[in-house]
Amino acid sequence: MISNFLHTPKELLHVGIILLLAWLLMQVGLRLVQLFRSYMYTRADSAEDKRRIETLARVFHHIITVIITLVAGMLALSELGISIAPILGAAGVVGIAVGFGAQSLIKDYFNGFFILIENQIRQGDVVEVGGKTGVVEDITLRYVSLRDYEGSVHYIPNGLITTVTNKSRGFAYAVIDVSVAYRESIEEVYDVIREVSARLRVDSLIGEKILEDIEIAGVQDWADSAIVLRCRFKTVALEQWCVRREFLKCLKIAFDVHGIEIPYPHLTLYAGTDKQGNTSPFRIVRQDR
Repeated sequence: MISNFLHTPKELLHVGIILLLAWLLMQVGLRLVQLFRSYMYTRADSAEDKRRIETLARVFHHIITVIITLVAGMLALSELGISIAPILGAAGVVGIAVGFGAQSLIKDYFNGFFILIENQIRQGDVVEVGGKTGVVEDITLRYVSLRDYEGSVHYIPNGLITTVTNKSRGFAYAVIDVSVAYRESIEEVYDVIREVSARLRVDSLIGEKILEDIEIAGVQDWADSAIVLRCRFKTVALEQWCVRREFLKCLKIAFDVHGIEIPYPHLTLYAGTDKQGNTSPFRIVRQDR
């Protein structure tokens, strides 16, 4: 039967036309995606918008390729005299059987679709998903690819993503805990912190990454050997770590200049008193067995 199909030039011509039209449609579709991406790039107001446009363009590219390939394949089989109805029916039965065994895969695609539609993750974002943190190198309907600080690449199926922590949206806060000795004047430490932060605001490299003056929350904790003061900078997204490192470096220099102690753990031993209030001498007892 197949040999009869191969000897029918008319059907083969039709198949060739279908494949040619499919190729032309694919080229036109991909070209339209590129034009859409270029047009939206010119209207994008920020780097975040550009990352979203890039992500959507990649998804549209995959969708167009899959749809045109499937339609062209079915039309070509139909022209060769092969009924596609039984194939579709068999595919439906097989799909149901496979669906029970591939529920996680289907869940990946559904979750990926909503992640893209809701704009939760974009290529180039720094996110925390599935217990991993890194830069989004690739996002598809099935998985998210992250590269962490050490350069390792993590592939996380979308079905496992229940919570997305995106560190790249709008702005960020560089939260800093400053520890000083108990004997230091808190007000003096506040003055030094404000002085250092004011210098950073006018710095040619760091200043543009800081959006607002430093916010001093106050005393965060009474630690074993230090008073912990908490403060924070509002920064450009993804620049919070750079601002934090530079601030701590400059603050260490300023503390040295002003003689403010950055404490290390201290241990005070108390031997106790007897009933008359006399302090007992401290003794170390060694017992040999």
